[in-house]
Amino acid sequence: MTSTAKPYQVQGATGPFEIVVGLEVHAQVTAKAKLFSGASTEFGAEPNSQVSLVDAAMPGMLPVLNGECVRQAVRTGLALGAQINNWSRFDRKNYFYADLPQGYQISQLYHPIVGEGELAIETEEGVHATIGIERIHLEQDAGKSVHDLHPTMSYVDLNRSGCALMEIVSKPDIRSPAEAGAYVAALRQLLRYVGSCDGNMDEGSMRADVNVSVRRPGEPFGTRTETKNVNSVRFIMQAVEVEARRQVDIIESGGTIVQETRLFDPGTGTTRSMRSKEDAHDYRYFPDPDLLPVEFDDAFVATCKASLPELPLAKRNRYESALGLTPYLAAVLTAEKETAAYFEALLAACATAQNKPETDVARAAANWVSSDLFGALKKLGKDMDDAPVSPAAAAELLTLAADGTLSGPMAKQVFEAMLETGDSASVIVEARGLKQVSDTGAIDTAIAAILAANAEKVEQYKGGKEALFGFFVGQTMKAMAGKANPGVVNERLKAALAG
Repeated sequence: MTSTAKPYQVQGATGPFEIVVGLEVHAQVTAKAKLFSGASTEFGAEPNSQVSLVDAAMPGMLPVLNGECVRQAVRTGLALGAQINNWSRFDRKNYFYADLPQGYQISQLYHPIVGEGELAIETEEGVHATIGIERIHLEQDAGKSVHDLHPTMSYVDLNRSGCALMEIVSKPDIRSPAEAGAYVAALRQLLRYVGSCDGNMDEGSMRADVNVSVRRPGEPFGTRTETKNVNSVRFIMQAVEVEARRQVDIIESGGTIVQETRLFDPGTGTTRSMRSKEDAHDYRYFPDPDLLPVEFDDAFVATCKASLPELPLAKRNRYESALGLTPYLAAVLTAEKETAAYFEALLAACATAQNKPETDVARAAANWVSSDLFGALKKLGKDMDDAPVSPAAAAELLTLAADGTLSGPMAKQVFEAMLETGDSASVIVEARGLKQVSDTGAIDTAIAAILAANAEKVEQYKGGKEALFGFFVGQTMKAMAGKANPGVVNERLKAALAG
């Protein structure tokens, strides 16, 4: 791990403690079918309506590996700069729970499909760090137990049973709640760009097991606990904070940290014990006898690599270096792949419409997306996928502002009308007579009338009270109903007042 951070410490009564965090992120693979069956993976279906005989572990049913899940895991590993293992194997992880029909989970322990990699992160405070990735392995998800629909019984929904998961295991390189949040946010962003997971944490398609321990500075790692299935960046950060504080309090009171599995309660912001933490031998892992090892050649890996899009960090760097955007704008525009796609479509349309290189129109397009469009989406409660104005329509609006047809305030007025009516900018401009006036004759006439009506102020201005220039500009714009070109108004006023 490399980091620019000062060590984050939890201050105890007897001195400071360091936090050590490792995250196991479970990301549901983007695929239409499950890992070992053809059942649908669509979210939100009626309970137990997407369960094949394989998923339900009926006698005699054999798993058949979904090749798309293998492809997506390899693509994810490549995006993380990780080692791709051309030979991997599935194991059986044996445990018994109501929503695990087989009595075991098909996973990968000893020979995962992806080996070591890394992920660069940046916290909101501007701290940069590189977090090591230990491995990515494929495994099948369990079902879901529902405990709040009946006073004495629990229900089981197996729709999720058998869905493909990538378990992305970090090294214990994370040293603060902020770094934990930044890591999950950066990983989610990467997965969404790659297209290997939709990252919908509220739907459970991405969740994290949070491993936390504390130690005195410079000492070896302490005993860790694992907080299971935390499903938001904010909750992950809270779980790190409260679990670290809990451990510090136990140590300082003379107690011992027990290796265990815990649950995070968002309502109280606390963790509670769930069960003792099992080790690998407790699960009695052994190679799955129904599945052959997974083997592929370098040509398959090359094909996967060729399918990757431009990744977030590379895109952000390009926006800064090639387009001249500020680091802030580059970060905002690349935060979500849909935003970057919209911006690039707008950029291309503006360059074509204005017959200029993209570098000349990038700043105006970026500012408009990050302010006007974002503001409209927030007000309407829409996502970028549902943007009510297309990039082509937005490019027409920005072009009218760039060529002087619309002033800044008028462009905002036209945009509001576009949102209300769905009409194009040019149609609204013509229908409402909103063209900016650059005709020097009309502007000179208005200026002459204003100077004549304010002769005393003209004398004061000429006597050295130059602050009155703003008054004359305002009066001229008012006389022309805000349609005069401000640049022309300034130029002609200066000439008239100098005469």
